[in-house]
Amino acid sequence: MNIETPISGFVGSVKYGDTVGLVIANVDSVLRDEMGLDKNDRAIGIISNRTGAGSQLMAADEAVKATNTKVVSVELPRDTKGGAGHGCLIILASEDVSDVRRAVEITLDNTERYFGDVYEFDSGHIDLNYTAKASHALNKGFNAPIGKAFGIIVGAPAGMGVVMADTALKNANVELISYLSPSQGTSHSNEVIITISGDSDAVRQSVIAAKEVGLSIAKSMGGNPISISGKPYI
Repeated sequence: MNIETPISGFVGSVKYGDTVGLVIANVDSVLRDEMGLDKNDRAIGIISNRTGAGSQLMAADEAVKATNTKVVSVELPRDTKGGAGHGCLIILASEDVSDVRRAVEITLDNTERYFGDVYEFDSGHIDLNYTAKASHALNKGFNAPIGKAFGIIVGAPAGMGVVMADTALKNANVELISYLSPSQGTSHSNEVIITISGDSDAVRQSVIAAKEVGLSIAKSMGGNPISISGKPYI
């Protein structure tokens, strides 16, 4: 006897960050309760990756703006294939599987763009992201004020991140939303992360200032920081 059972579906993948998008059309009721989903959240979209976090969250933020989905959870595991930072797991949910599938597709489509200002070098990485208008994914992941400009600044090794953070805050009138360090708010990764909010031009200026000093330090360490996608956007 053939019994049809809802199974998870592969939506797509992106080489940047080893990112994969999946959909479960009808989540098992026991698993749904354990995950803290509402009873109406029948379908979920899953964004999972090995490296990066800010880029995928920025991309998921675009997806939430464009679809009837909500962000259930954002987790930052310590897994970067030997690097200094995080990966991430993002769960999106909706009553309708077509909504979450579309949200996953939009996230994957935007991931490459947001990797444009992620730079790798032998000793670490620089991860910068900016949006003129944060939505629910960034609010869930980083407490971003909804509707305001928002920036993420990451430097690894952690000492470089401290200097980048200081430069960003001194450069423009922005609000510090969070400061994350190896023993505070991260999965004990060797990086410092700050998130900022405020006027769009000021946030962008702060992120650019942090980028410049971070790239300078990386080069002074003998590194050759290269944009992951080769297409900087900030």
